[in-house]
Amino acid sequence: MSMAAADGALGAAAEALGSAVGPASAAAGDSETARTAYTAVAAGARLLLQQSTTGNGTAGMTTGAALDEQLTQLWVLQCAFLVFFMQCGFALLEAGSVRHKNTRNILLKNVFDACVSTLAWWAVGYAFAVGQCGNSGFIGYHYFFSIGSPDTGSYWALWFFGWAFSATSATVVSGALAERAQFRAYLLYTSCISSFIYPVVAHWLPDCSTGGYQPLFSGTMGVMDFAGSGVVHMVGGGAALVGAILLGPRIGRFSQDGTVVEFCNASPANMALGVFILWLGWYGFNAGSTQCFFGCMPVAAQVAVNTTLATGAGGLTCLFLAVFNGNPRDIGPLLNGILAGAVSITANCALVQSYAAVIIGAIGACVYTAASRLLLRLRVDDPVDASPVHFFCGAWGLLAVGFFATETSTQRAYSYANDWGVLYGGSGKQLGMQLLGIACITAWTCTLSLLLFAVLRKLGWLRVDKEAEQQGLDITQGIGTGVRGSCLTCLPCFRD
Repeated sequence: MSMAAADGALGAAAEALGSAVGPASAAAGDSETARTAYTAVAAGARLLLQQSTTGNGTAGMTTGAALDEQLTQLWVLQCAFLVFFMQCGFALLEAGSVRHKNTRNILLKNVFDACVSTLAWWAVGYAFAVGQCGNSGFIGYHYFFSIGSPDTGSYWALWFFGWAFSATSATVVSGALAERAQFRAYLLYTSCISSFIYPVVAHWLPDCSTGGYQPLFSGTMGVMDFAGSGVVHMVGGGAALVGAILLGPRIGRFSQDGTVVEFCNASPANMALGVFILWLGWYGFNAGSTQCFFGCMPVAAQVAVNTTLATGAGGLTCLFLAVFNGNPRDIGPLLNGILAGAVSITANCALVQSYAAVIIGAIGACVYTAASRLLLRLRVDDPVDASPVHFFCGAWGLLAVGFFATETSTQRAYSYANDWGVLYGGSGKQLGMQLLGIACITAWTCTLSLLLFAVLRKLGWLRVDKEAEQQGLDITQGIGTGVRGSCLTCLPCFRD
């Protein structure tokens, strides 16, 4: 395959194109000429992409293969950038949801989370989560501190993508423990989630070029979680739920008879902006989980559409339920409904049809609403509803795969299809696998989180004292306040 041959083919293509776009080529009679031109262009492009290359780690590869590898790396990195940008969304959402006296404290914890998760993922997280495929189905054990890791662009792109997911899972917890957790507790549980709890779950659902591990039960696809409803959101949400239970409610959150006392949010504007940023980041989260470029863009496009539909349906359904139950038309239910729909579609975004995405998002909003009301009835205080959104809706997202996944979409997403949703002729085995996945993730995450938070509470490292909580963590932890002015005690939010 010589470059001259490719140039000749492209020259013929240009000649054919010239005749195709002549004065009379717009007529239907010139369609054959246009087809000839396009065929010639494709042939010339094919010849160019078959030239062998050397250098830049692509020795022995054709130009086409090298280009595909480079584009895949670019695609994965760009999507990882969007996933990391979700940290901004979480920070704004949480800073807007807490009271003024705790805004800088929660922002500090969010930024701190990104830094801790970086070192934890580099030191041991990636080794536990990925390592080398085919060695252990429970936990990885290669490339600690990136020692001995392949020095290739593909390795580092996937490393970066995995880190962005790890940081997201750990950040979910901070909102549930806001306004009353000690900083040392945050340091310890963030480190544990980023370095061990999340990576082990991520290892259970490998995405290796060799196809990963064989499913536990034949005739199934293993646990299908395309973008992380279980791996990321159930892990973060489960830890948030256990932490909120052991930490206890904020002072004054519930009256003697169990009535919920509403606290004023610091900034609804920040809450809305944060959710919009999260919505944007979710496209990188879900579409980027294709982790390939050539031949994967049809799947990525389907993922983006399904993500959009489920997110919109979740927001509207949640707002409708709030109004139907007699609550005011506030922005809170709409924002949480958007997030509930996004979490619910994450596991199945590449596996369902568009109308199913709407149904899944709407049911996700119902799951969130029911879970939120249940936790309040049980006097579990989650300031940002992290556990109803991420844990319960994440479980629903995994379960929805067993109902709504189609054979065609499964085949396109995974290149094979052993089983699919029961509503589309599946055997039911896949639904059982999804239930097993939910049970395993719940048991692993909640058990380890229970041990961790119980030890912290026993040591007195979990919750701040009453005076510090009432005064506000911004002041008591020596980082100032997020409110202008010096008359802090005169503000209603500082007397809660």
